Amino acid sequence: MNNCEYQQIEPLSLPNPTPPPRPAAVEEEEEKARRKWEVFPGKNRFYCDGRFIVAQQSGVLPLTLGLILVTTVLFFVFDCPFLVKHLTVFIPAIGGVLFVFAVISLLQTSFTDPGILPRATPDEAAYIEKQIDNSGSSTYQPPPRTKEVVINQQVVKLKYCFTCKMFRPPRTSHCSLCDNCVERFDHHCPWVGNCVGKRNYRFFYTFIVSLSFLTAFIFGCVATHLALNTQTINVVFDFSSCTAVELVICFLSVWSILGLSGFHTYLVASNLTTNEDIKGSWSGKSEAEDTGNPYSYNNILTNCCSVLCGPMPPSLIDRRGFVPVEQSSQTVSMEMVLPMPAAKEIKVVGGPTPSQLPPSRALQVPSSPLPATPLSLTGRPQFSCLF
Repeated sequence: MNNCEYQQIEPLSLPNPTPPPRPAAVEEEEEKARRKWEVFPGKNRFYCDGRFIVAQQSGVLPLTLGLILVTTVLFFVFDCPFLVKHLTVFIPAIGGVLFVFAVISLLQTSFTDPGILPRATPDEAAYIEKQIDNSGSSTYQPPPRTKEVVINQQVVKLKYCFTCKMFRPPRTSHCSLCDNCVERFDHHCPWVGNCVGKRNYRFFYTFIVSLSFLTAFIFGCVATHLALNTQTINVVFDFSSCTAVELVICFLSVWSILGLSGFHTYLVASNLTTNEDIKGSWSGKSEAEDTGNPYSYNNILTNCCSVLCGPMPPSLIDRRGFVPVEQSSQTVSMEMVLPMPAAKEIKVVGGPTPSQLPPSRALQVPSSPLPATPLSLTGRPQFSCLF
């Protein structure tokens, strides 16, 4: 048997493959993940890390809140002490409860997602376009942009939204001010600074009803204060002037607020929206002939419970969720092509070369990586040679 001595090239002498540098954009994206409200395509503004949403044009909302606060503060400062002394102590308590209801419902209406539908992704938009344009003719013809569905044995047309790239669900409309499709769209209210739709209509109705009671209550108390005050000899000018300001504000606003509350009470009892009532979708005002409301339960109590007392639907835009990482950045970070390491070089001293050996006596080299090779007591790698 020929004695063979093998010398292994040290692993440190092999070229170590260095991965290519990662793009700076990928590293920044991993360090700070963006939330969906930061890239929201609609014309809305978000506060408190996306928890609150309002319309971009919400400048009238502070005016609404300011009028309510100023009128109520003047009432509590100049009218309540006189009325408590001459009438009853329950007047401030009633006014305070109505004020709290009005302010809370106003803030809920303004800062709640009204029912915005997310826009179609590029793949979904391409699929819808492929479904629409299925004529297969060589000459181009504008494809139809409506669909018909049957709801309670009545045909309802669904219109295509060119902005959101989808067919709008029933009772959905696109708000031009917010640039969003809103489910069960009622109207865009500048006084609350938001759209009124499926998710915040109950808060809007509570707001206008409680504000109607608050305005009528303050108006009645102020009129009573002026009537009783004129019977006394000493009339303080400051108190009378502030009370007169309250009387004018309440007189100008009580009629419009009461009328608005009555109109929306009719809509709730009929299970209609302001948009449907103005367009005359189910009342015969439009081109449709003798069409009834397919969404009505034909019962006032049931309609009211369905609109105001139903479960709160979840928000579909997930504004506080994280934006998914793009496939391109994942491919760059996960599928890096590394250079192949150099082949192991074995030098044979004093014996036949491996090509001259018969197959049965070929050299068996371990397939494990070099660092896993067992070391002898002297620290040199050991190999097993079978001949």
